[in-house]
Formats: sequence, C-alpha cells, structure tokens
Amino acid sequence: MTQVFKTRITEDFGIEHPIIQGGMMWVSQPELVAAVSNAGGFGILTALTFETAEGLANAIARTRDLTDKPFGVNVTFLPTLIPKDYGSLIDVIVDEGIGIVETAGRNPEPYLEHIKKGGARVVHKCTSVRFAKKAESIGCDYVSIDGCECAGHPGEEDITSLVLIPATVDAVNIPIIASGGFADARGLVAALALGAEAMNMGTRFVATQEAAAHDNVKQWYVDASETDTMYVMRSLRNTERVLRNPIAEKVVELEGQGAGIAELAPLVSGKNGLRVLEDGDIDVGLMTAGQCVGLVRDVPTVKELIDTIIGEAQQIVGARLAGMTA
Repeated sequence: MTQVFKTRITEDFGIEHPIIQGGMMWVSQPELVAAVSNAGGFGILTALTFETAEGLANAIARTRDLTDKPFGVNVTFLPTLIPKDYGSLIDVIVDEGIGIVETAGRNPEPYLEHIKKGGARVVHKCTSVRFAKKAESIGCDYVSIDGCECAGHPGEEDITSLVLIPATVDAVNIPIIASGGFADARGLVAALALGAEAMNMGTRFVATQEAAAHDNVKQWYVDASETDTMYVMRSLRNTERVLRNPIAEKVVELEGQGAGIAELAPLVSGKNGLRVLEDGDIDVGLMTAGQCVGLVRDVPTVKELIDTIIGEAQQIVGARLAGMTA
C-alpha cells in the first residue's frame, strides 16, 4: 500500500503510515515488531521483556533478520525493590544503533545522555500535560500522550484522549503521538484531527496473528466489550487498567479493605501475567487492555490490520468528511 498520510512522524521515523505499535511487556517480540514495520508502521521491542542485555541484543538481531525497515526499543523505568540494570540495556541500544527509543515510567532525564549517545531520538510516554511539558524541557524529541482509556498505567488524573491530546498539542512544540483508545481507522483520523502526528496502538495489536499471546487471550480480547476493563492498584497510586477477571476483582476487594503492596503482590505479580499470555489460563493473573478492546472483533495478520486501517481512513477523509463540507 502506498503512503496516504504524510506527517512529521512518518518523515522522521522513515515509515509509510502514522501507526506506532506500543511497547508491550512480553508481547512485543521480534515477530510482531517486524510484522508492524514490514506493513509500513513502526514496531517497538520492549527491553524489559528480556532478562539480560544479551537477550535484548539477540532480539534486535532477530528483528533485523525479519525486517529491513525501521523499528525502535521501549525502555520503561520502573519503581522496583530490586534495581534494574538499565545501563547495560541502554548500552545495547546505543551499540546497535537503534534510531528511536521510547521511554516510559519514571523521568528518563538521568538516562537521556546515554540513550542519545548513539544518535537516537527519544519518545517519552506521558499521561498528563505537565509531564509532556517536562519531557520537552529535558530534551525528549517526541511525546506519546496516553489518555486514561489506555491499557496499563493511565496515571491518576483520568483525562480522556479526546481532551488530553489537543491540550498537549497546544502546550508543547515537539510532535505528539496519540495513545490510549485507538484501534481502527476512525481512531487514526481522529488522532490526526486532534493534532497528533501518529497514533499508538497496543491493545489492538495483541489480537493479531503475530502477537506473542496465547489464542485464548486473543479470543478474550475479541469477546470483551468496552465495559470489561477495570482499574486496579488505584489505592497505591499505581493505577493499572486490566481486563476484568477473578484476580482483578480480588485485588480491588482487598484494596477496599486497606490492603498494601505486600498483600497484593502475589496477585499482581508479573509472573502471573506471563502465565496468562503463555498458557492461556485467563483467570490466573492480570492482563492489561484498554477500553478500545470493545472495538476488537477479529484476529487478523498485522498487514491485514494496517492495510484495513489505512484504506478505511482514506475513505473517511476522502468520502465521508469531504461529503460534509459545504
């Protein structure tokens, strides 16, 4: 498919379509990343998926075996009891010449010089206007702004993408990527209309054939509606949006009883989430998903998904919206 939408992001990233694949823990493996990039979007590996710097280097090599198109790496800075060796992961990113790095979580400023050493540009994922302004002030090149509809961590302010995206566009000068609630052509056109230069999709890419998720999980996404997500860990100010299941319900029940992280940890452990993805037992752990899961109705290949989004977006702009113009 030829380029239909030309934006600052498509130009800067060297891609055909303004569609970014979210950096998702365990799901964003080389097969998915390469498929997105081969289809004209921008795939992103997730550094913390891999236990060691060597594991990340191997994943980058595997991705390059599968695509000659640009792709990036996500590094999420987490508050953890056992410190992560971010330095060694960033060394790999620099040594491998990765051109775009997506950062998330805590302030990336202590790591920016290291990341940019090899010429990389940085996208920082934010959940509020003030964080976006801070990201710009410390030297981030782009902001991916996450509305509260998003999967994973939406922040604590509950501002929807419809408001948060244009508010951020008005507040900063660097290009904005719209994230949170996007799953189809209508979302892409809306994101561009709101002033973003691309849309980021995470939830929608889980339900694709190349995603590293069990078929039961993909079917869970297809069956879920927009009302089937819920917040957990809000009492800890570490809010996460997940699909509703017995574990999520139990976490919220315990939070209501005043439980702290020590009591919640066995339920919210990432190891349980990995079991969900690998074994397909959807009741043993938490699984993140955005409200746009209600727009997921099939499990196509990545190419089929992206081609459909771009084709339908072109029809929306060229026919439906044009027909409304007086």
